[in-house]
Amino acid sequence: MTAAVPDPDSTRDGDDETASQVSDGPDGGRVADPDSEPDHGRLRAVLHAAVQAVGGTERPGQVQMAEAVAQAIESGEHLLVQAGTGTGKSLGYLVPSLLHDERVVVATATLQLQHQLVERDIPALLDGARTVLGRTPKPAVVKGRGNYACLHRVREGAPDEQGVLVEAPTGSLGEEVVMLRSWAEAEAERAGVGDRDAAPAHTDRAWRQVSVQARECLGAARCPYARECFAEIARDDAADADVVVTNHALLAIDAIDGVPMLPEYDTVVVDEAHELVARVTQASTAELSPTMVERAGRRARALVRGREADDLEDAADALRGALSGLEPGRVTVPPDALADALSLVRDSARACMSALPKESKEAPGEGDAARQQTRSTLDDVRKVAERMASASELDVLWVVDRDAARGGAELRIAPIDVAATLRDKLFAENTVVLTSATLKLGGGFEPIARTLGLTPGESDWDAIDVGSPFDYGKQAMLYVARHLPPPGRDGASSASLDEIAALVEAAGGRTLGLFSSRRAAEAATEAVRERLGDAVEVLCQGDAQLSELARRFVEEPRTCLFGTLSLWQGIDLPGSTCQLVLIDRIPFPRPDDPLMSARQRLVERRGGNGFMTVAATHAALLLAQGAGRLIRRSDDRGVVAVLDSRLATARYGSFLASSMPPMWRTTDRGVVLGALRRLDAAAPAG
Repeated sequence: MTAAVPDPDSTRDGDDETASQVSDGPDGGRVADPDSEPDHGRLRAVLHAAVQAVGGTERPGQVQMAEAVAQAIESGEHLLVQAGTGTGKSLGYLVPSLLHDERVVVATATLQLQHQLVERDIPALLDGARTVLGRTPKPAVVKGRGNYACLHRVREGAPDEQGVLVEAPTGSLGEEVVMLRSWAEAEAERAGVGDRDAAPAHTDRAWRQVSVQARECLGAARCPYARECFAEIARDDAADADVVVTNHALLAIDAIDGVPMLPEYDTVVVDEAHELVARVTQASTAELSPTMVERAGRRARALVRGREADDLEDAADALRGALSGLEPGRVTVPPDALADALSLVRDSARACMSALPKESKEAPGEGDAARQQTRSTLDDVRKVAERMASASELDVLWVVDRDAARGGAELRIAPIDVAATLRDKLFAENTVVLTSATLKLGGGFEPIARTLGLTPGESDWDAIDVGSPFDYGKQAMLYVARHLPPPGRDGASSASLDEIAALVEAAGGRTLGLFSSRRAAEAATEAVRERLGDAVEVLCQGDAQLSELARRFVEEPRTCLFGTLSLWQGIDLPGSTCQLVLIDRIPFPRPDDPLMSARQRLVERRGGNGFMTVAATHAALLLAQGAGRLIRRSDDRGVVAVLDSRLATARYGSFLASSMPPMWRTTDRGVVLGALRRLDAAAPAG
């Protein structure tokens, strides 16, 4: 199998013929001519200055992207932009965003990209803009309130599970809390940001002792420390900004839930847009367990004089009993016992809230923080129980079986589809630019567009692929092990484990193994260690913190790193440290995944192909992301090896393969082993 690769230099500035090749929209339309933009020259000048400031190289695709984004913002037309790794897409959308007359919100999926924007790209862009414009546009970062230290909690203490304010926990946790409190006070003294990312190393549990969620906050009007509040200062700062950087979750809460988290805006740029549907779904997912209900009852007990707290704890017992008779998986129609238990939890939580003493109208006293946290906890329990009890066709309800040490079985609920919500709440209200290295699946934008609520063929959106500076046809090889039997449910076959060992040996280590499950990663780790001994070192996810494993993988030659989903995207491993990416099987969602299976059946009820629309699209996106780990710069070389023969034999295989970078393709094992040995011989020793 072979694949044609576009010439990476074929999109040079001013080449109208090649522009038409990459500017075709989803229905054959074209992005409007960027030269019609009055600020076309200024846009290029600012982009050029910003690229120089970061020490980068201006890419034709980057220029093309910046002009297309500027045109979309000006026209109000939604735009999807696929920009391959190495294009410099961050500056490609930041430049037109800063030059827009109105505020633009930039939403990212990961903290890593947010840090890159704030610490590198935006400062460089401001320098470039100042040189060209004679003024400095203002950026700001907005995070959830829980990302900032709360001075009220730092100074007054945090409520325990009974709602009693405590000075500080004891032991090592107490030492962490004391350290964080000292840091927060120092931040307040020097007018710092009080942001968790700037704090000394700490655990999640310690951070919860010095922070609050939005619903636990006393509010600026009642908090005695409001003028010093880090979260309030960050929001005030954002109100004057030209560009506001936030995350997908906060964007979802602001635009979809209607809870004001961001200053007014008319344009949104969504980076890592392939993650948007998952992040919006995650933000709308809720859980409920007997332990959570009991915790709410214990907190209420310290404040409520009547039997209301006892009734809530009785409701927790009823929920536990109802869950004990259910198998893990989707609950299509709640049985009577579960429906009754959920109604009881809802009503008992509401009664507890009504029984809470009224808040003081004066300055908040010692009990106000505990009261606010208790009210927040009760209201969360009430709302989730009410949502679950309503059994809406728009939601998916399922049971998760957790071990007793983690609280036992719990219920979860999520929206079955967010496409209509995105269309009505995000796209209808704003101009939206969505960008990622992986937006074209099966060779087109339509599959991802449908998940976002954009209808193929409609004229209110367009799409553009600005290509990649990498020559995948020369730099990378896609090997499909067609001779292997299709993967089964019993784990990797001995033939697959032999294949993994042979490929790793030929590569001399230098392998990133992407596996469908933790069990599969551990089995492959054990097999390679047994077959190859000390010839290579295999690190397996779970052996240590992922950051430590990634550091060792980069620093130590002849090393492999095997793991699961967190390695499929977001990890950057340029150079000869990674010359082989192993994918054990096509990453379809599990057949028993309640949410994915419900979405698949919904598509089928509407007359569509549920497998291709949901399962194959999900797998294509992950394959594209996983294969993207291999080539991270122009001198990288290597092989992506897929050990699932269905990629070459199944009818859907061509759809999946065409979603991956345009690598040279083969099913010849000997050719691949020879190529890996040559790469190993040419790689630096350490």
